[in-house]
Amino acid sequence: MLRINKTGLVCILIFTQIAAFAQNNTNSPYTRYGYGELGNRSFGAGRAMGGLGYGLRSSKQINPMNPASYSSMDSLTFIFDFGAMAQLSWFDDGTNRQKDTNGNVEYMAMQFPLSRSLAMSVGLLPFSHVGYSYGTEQTSNGLTYINTYSGSGGVTELYAGLSYDLWKNRLALGANIGYLFGDVKHDRYSSSSSSGSYPLSISQRLRVRDLKYDFGIQYTHPLSKTDKITLGLTFSPKANLNTTSYTQMLLQYTGSTSETDTIKNPSNAFGLPNSLGFGFTYTRGNKWMVGADVLHEQWSDAKFFDTKDGFQDRLRVALGGEYIPNIIGRSFLKRMRYRGGLHYSNSYQKFEVMESQSREGYKEYGASVGLGLPLIDNRSFLNLSFEYVKISPDAKFMIDEQYFRFAINYTFNEFWFFKRKVE
Repeated sequence: MLRINKTGLVCILIFTQIAAFAQNNTNSPYTRYGYGELGNRSFGAGRAMGGLGYGLRSSKQINPMNPASYSSMDSLTFIFDFGAMAQLSWFDDGTNRQKDTNGNVEYMAMQFPLSRSLAMSVGLLPFSHVGYSYGTEQTSNGLTYINTYSGSGGVTELYAGLSYDLWKNRLALGANIGYLFGDVKHDRYSSSSSSGSYPLSISQRLRVRDLKYDFGIQYTHPLSKTDKITLGLTFSPKANLNTTSYTQMLLQYTGSTSETDTIKNPSNAFGLPNSLGFGFTYTRGNKWMVGADVLHEQWSDAKFFDTKDGFQDRLRVALGGEYIPNIIGRSFLKRMRYRGGLHYSNSYQKFEVMESQSREGYKEYGASVGLGLPLIDNRSFLNLSFEYVKISPDAKFMIDEQYFRFAINYTFNEFWFFKRKVE
């Protein structure tokens, strides 16, 4: 009866997750550019350690950042993982300040063995988020216009991956195939109170339907009876995205009538970059673990609306670790997992700065702490993480952003493939 109830709970969570992906979880004006804010592929434990993942190899959690990690699981278990996030946001342009609150269910995934050396994972991940609403004032030909910008949507990834142990507990290979789908909407409305001018409304739609691929490898080298180091490497090749439709609508109101011009141009090129990630973790028994990641994405070679002007290469660096006082202790506090980490990255977008007539980006700095709370069976976990993120723009005319994020995820780990003998 217990297994039936758990299976029903998993199914309910899956359908809840799919519905929640359509909701918005950002208010950043920077999401007006490119594909928006890139999603975080790190799950529970990795999220609290600065977003580690490439060298992270654990039998107790799912790690889609490196598909080679799936085969680390026990051949008798089934893992289901889902997470949600809430955040406080502060925006400051030097004159005006704004505070927002939002959140969303972020991801879901499951992982299960196919044999002793082969494991599979499937799940839903956010690839990008778009969500903003702001206004500007512009003067042209002696007329003052009020421009209002708004956007919503994003791109989601449905992935399936396999991992195979070539050398048991030493060398593993893995690959993900992901289906990207989603719609991004951008709207602009311009109006002026001056006579002889008419409102102008511009609406853009971008629909993405295409595949992406990720490849990974992990090698674990024992240093002693308790110590080991795991090296991880991932690669995602560049790709031209299939945008099934792109529509731009121009509405020019003339008196009491309106003129509509709709342009459909599916030939515009949209692309994804070559992405290379490297990381390592150093583990001492069931006591502690430290690690680091480096990611380089070659966005400067990817097109967006047939141009590369709006993108630049992205570098992300993360450091983190985990400490467990006593994994088999009676005290709950000693069995808890204490985590912390730091990360740095730059934006992949370059934004138009009218004051300086240039394109600029921003730097992102973050610090995180978290807890892994073991549940009664000591296999499943409730993971909590708290993260502070500072967005520091490259030009003083740009908007400064700060975030305080709280994430919670539940990792359900069950012996679904264990057969008990009945005497």
